[in-house]
Amino acid sequence: MASPNQGYDPQEIENLKEECRQAGQSYVVNENEPQGDEFAHVHFVGKHEGREVIFDTVVYTLRLHHSSLVYEMAEDKTAEKFPHYVRWEPKEDENGELVPPEEADEEIELFKAETIAELEDSEAVKVKEEVQLETDFEYGISLDACLNVEEITHEVIDKFIREFNAGTLKLDDTLYSFAHDEDYDEEEDEKG
Repeated sequence: MASPNQGYDPQEIENLKEECRQAGQSYVVNENEPQGDEFAHVHFVGKHEGREVIFDTVVYTLRLHHSSLVYEMAEDKTAEKFPHYVRWEPKEDENGELVPPEEADEEIELFKAETIAELEDSEAVKVKEEVQLETDFEYGISLDACLNVEEITHEVIDKFIREFNAGTLKLDDTLYSFAHDEDYDEEEDEKG
């Protein structure tokens, strides 16, 4: 009986392997998703519980993960203080560019910016490298990989996949906190 999840389908797996061979790399970029310097959405073939499967993978930097968590916390605090606050939901225009939020209330935005700065200054949010698998997924296995690198490059993705598939991946369990500075980005860390 064929699995409803096409990420386990042998023909689908062979097709991805062939795409990888043609591209000369261990993965293919998911062109249907946005990409950036700090994150990439890729597909690669690996094994899970002895079976070949396609991993639908998002690889992103620790700094991006930290920024996202800080922003979410700031939005929560803003919503508590201003019940009429409407969270910004990322939307793309016809060219795939993010549409900026509508004209926002200056007092609310100032409060949110101050909250972000306060969270960063107090190092209230700390993050570490992690890999999360979700096996109950519509296409293969969902894999999120948060890595302590400056940017997500081909070399970073390839090294991650090689180590993940070989079972040799070692994650850094140090807790990090990041602060944004206008002149430069300064990283602070604390052993966890």
